[in-house]
Amino acid sequence: MPEGPEIRRAADDLARVLTGRRLIHVDYRIPRLARKARSLRAAKVTRVYTRGKALLIDFDNGLTHYSHNQLYGEWEVTAGARTQDDGRTVRVVLATASHTATLYSATQVELLDTGKVDRHPYVAKLGPDVLDSSTTAAMVRTRLADPRFANRSLASLLLDQRFIAGLGNYLRSDILFAAGLPSGARPRDLDPAQRTRLAHEIRKIARQSYRTGGVTNDPARARASARSGVAYADYRFLAYGREGSPCWTCGTSIERDDTGGRGLFHCPSCQPPLKRGSRAKTPIIAQ
Repeated sequence: MPEGPEIRRAADDLARVLTGRRLIHVDYRIPRLARKARSLRAAKVTRVYTRGKALLIDFDNGLTHYSHNQLYGEWEVTAGARTQDDGRTVRVVLATASHTATLYSATQVELLDTGKVDRHPYVAKLGPDVLDSSTTAAMVRTRLADPRFANRSLASLLLDQRFIAGLGNYLRSDILFAAGLPSGARPRDLDPAQRTRLAHEIRKIARQSYRTGGVTNDPARARASARSGVAYADYRFLAYGREGSPCWTCGTSIERDDTGGRGLFHCPSCQPPLKRGSRAKTPIIAQ
């Protein structure tokens, strides 16, 4: 499933070609939305933004497009009035005089009154967006101490959009690796330094992924790997998807655990179980 950084980059692509422009063609291939969608013809796009993993498009007629890609949804921008016919299911087409934005395969699509977006069942439950500048490390640290979250395992908490919106499976593994913490630990088990480190890495890893198009590995290491011919998939992540490969820090083989049907990857040496009265080992990652 695309995570917050991927959705934010998709929103950026849409904003570049839609914001401030009027639509000359609108096609919502969702029967229950077809009538409402007709009111978007000749509407102007005023804003494209994200809330966690939801993408929203404001129109000047008082409506807002809401979509959640789930596993297979994908936005694609093409020049001119073209939609790729490659077997994917077209859900929405928004076209201006110069570009066409097509949403494929998404299962959650709505047209909401702009003033009621915050009441949407998904949006209303979201915590602070990890990519927003207003989401500070201090704010994240405070939420780690919140009784709603303090007793949850980190493996579970980092997927809960009510805690911090926009996190997902690959970010979960790599945040925990960077923080040197085991997935079974709870925020209440951490000492102040560990909570501070975790709060910092939650923001840092997610924002780096947004800037780099999905690379969570140390940027210098990633660049060096690319120059030496290493495949992108082999240098992209810190821990995620690297089962059996050597830890970037200590050389120990990365291991995989399956929790809730999703893989969680960790280094058993750099992320040992917490012991009462002891601190977790923190990997030394170049900044």
